Amino acid sequence: MGSYFRLLRSPDAATLAVWGVVGRLPIAMRSIGCLMFVSAVTGSLAEAGAVAAAMLLAQGVVSPVLGRTADRVGQRRVLLTAAAAHMAGIAALTVSIGCGAPLVLMILAAVATGCTSVSFTSFMRARWAVMVDQNLLRTAYALESMLDDTIFLLGPLLVTVLASAVHPAAGLIACALLTLTGSVAVALHGRSEPRPEPAAPGRRPERAITVPGVWVLMLCYAGMGFQFGAIDVTMIAFAREQSAPGLGGVFLALISVGSLIAGAVYGAVNWRLSQARLLSVTCCVLTLGVVPLAFAPSSLVMCFLAVLAGVAISPGLIAGSTLLESVCPRGALSEGFSWLTSAGALSIALGTAAGGRLTEAFGFAAGVWAGVGGGAVALVLSLVGQPVLRAGRPAEGSASEPVVQEQ
Repeated sequence: MGSYFRLLRSPDAATLAVWGVVGRLPIAMRSIGCLMFVSAVTGSLAEAGAVAAAMLLAQGVVSPVLGRTADRVGQRRVLLTAAAAHMAGIAALTVSIGCGAPLVLMILAAVATGCTSVSFTSFMRARWAVMVDQNLLRTAYALESMLDDTIFLLGPLLVTVLASAVHPAAGLIACALLTLTGSVAVALHGRSEPRPEPAAPGRRPERAITVPGVWVLMLCYAGMGFQFGAIDVTMIAFAREQSAPGLGGVFLALISVGSLIAGAVYGAVNWRLSQARLLSVTCCVLTLGVVPLAFAPSSLVMCFLAVLAGVAISPGLIAGSTLLESVCPRGALSEGFSWLTSAGALSIALGTAAGGRLTEAFGFAAGVWAGVGGGAVALVLSLVGQPVLRAGRPAEGSASEPVVQEQ
């Protein structure tokens, strides 16, 4: 595990990691806080899923735009501007839910919140590519995945406690404050900020979305994200069926425990398989790992199965991040990572909405099988896309159209 200590001993690396956790913590809280707040006010899990899905969909659509803007003008401007707008969005969402506004108004407020949510995970991974040498980059991405798992371990518990013990709206309010604090702190961390790279003379700026390998990774993340969204709702629905709604956050946290342990091991091992093949292996384990959830007979058994279901999450995301850095143009890393996050967010939204409908109509097991389908899609795409994932980064300027200059 010495590689992690070497990484954190790098100048300002520990500071970046800490503030990155603060800024990303709301990722694990917003949708669950929204689900719990709306369901507490309206009593409908379907409406709660629709509002949460609208927020995630909006974030997924706008995130690549924010990432592309950050590649051009710098992350600092984007982080500070989006943080201020996000505070207003959260305020509108909280008021609309608390006042029992019509579903359309709650969805509009959720869209505004999602549109101002910067892909913090994407920005952090782009910053690590600037901060550390290539030989420590995989370790940095492993650390990021471990921190993500810690966030998804603590976030659901925190938002559940706030919503249950303080006020149903307390989770969303905490998200706003954490986002503001983390955004400002990371924006001021100048050492790690990627510098905008001007395009070569006579060429347009390189775009991550034009690279085939990025497309393959986006589609894989979409399949995995659909599974995550369906399983999130499944855990909450199972807890409600067991007459213990507070256990929903516990189940989600235990999934993160399994992911955290596996991620720590994955990042410390020097694997002989290529990252492309490791992505396929982790997608396979991810798909098979959630099948037993459909047969859980009790809350105690579900706790054990939830840990097993999370084992492949972090390794899969580490492999995907490492592959993205190897296939994406260097001047478009923020955009590239944002596309992955957007694909995940959009599919999580679809999985959340589909899972909410299925669990209400057929029980929690239906949501599990929907998640299995999403994982199977990711597995197939990771296998079909092996050639482009192994191809590496395109030559400079090859992903861009030449610009015809006026004579």
